[in-house]
Amino acid sequence: MERWPELKQSEWSDTQSTLHLWTQVVGKIRLMQEPLVNHWWNVTLYVTPRGLTTSAMPYRNGRSFEISFDFLDRALLIDGCDGERTGFTLEPMTVAEFYRRVMDGLRSIDIDVRIHKKPNEIADAIPFDRDTVHASYDAAYAERFWRALLQIDRLCKQFRSHFLGKASPSHFFWGSFDLATTRFSGRIAPPHPGGIPNLPDSATREAYSREEHSVGFWPGGNGMEAILYAYAYPEPAGFAEERVEPEAASWNAQLKEFVLPYEAVRTAANPDRAVLDFFESTYAATARRANWDPALVR
Repeated sequence: MERWPELKQSEWSDTQSTLHLWTQVVGKIRLMQEPLVNHWWNVTLYVTPRGLTTSAMPYRNGRSFEISFDFLDRALLIDGCDGERTGFTLEPMTVAEFYRRVMDGLRSIDIDVRIHKKPNEIADAIPFDRDTVHASYDAAYAERFWRALLQIDRLCKQFRSHFLGKASPSHFFWGSFDLATTRFSGRIAPPHPGGIPNLPDSATREAYSREEHSVGFWPGGNGMEAILYAYAYPEPAGFAEERVEPEAASWNAQLKEFVLPYEAVRTAANPDRAVLDFFESTYAATARRANWDPALVR
């Protein structure tokens, strides 16, 4: 299996759009079931050796259940804590059909969850149960995407392990469709201006309520190919002028992030080193410009 598979927007953008919305359906179920954790860590999905999962979610009467994308067996699985299992094949279908199958599957094992049906962080969003526009699904390309996530998730965990302060897990945000891990200085951040499509400003302000340095992977979109990214919030003075590693990394003025093309990583002599150098050098720039405590890193 290719550990760092090729990802070309021209070949899977329609599948990506559909899968993004499918993950939102599943992620919103987790949102409804889990108690709020700072920065919305309670809503994320996690990378597994087979795909993405909600992990165990609480339900009534001491029950728990889990929803997983299995990109190897090409299935959506719903598992209950008492041995219940249901699911269906991941294949081309509309978002409306995917939503119906998920909700029918939950009801079949006596679980009733109601979610807000409008997608988040997407302009001109169509409610899930009425979306017959997005219906593309290339299972082989979805597997490629997951295999890329596996590698980045592994390196995010390694990067996180050296930090002694507050740091997030390596987790997948279904709203923005990216994998990230975040370090925090411990200081309160200024209120975020908000303005993200179909996301309340109050939610954005909770997400960015503390000073942070965040790194991760985004598979691309809107004319941009897949990237690794790094940013600081609030952006310290002079941050964009910093020189970071590796050489293929650069500042993107539109995103206000340092970016490293995924293609440069997968074709590098040492992809792991390229990613970790990017993560570490952008953190060093953040810590230097924003005066973070050096003792936070061991």
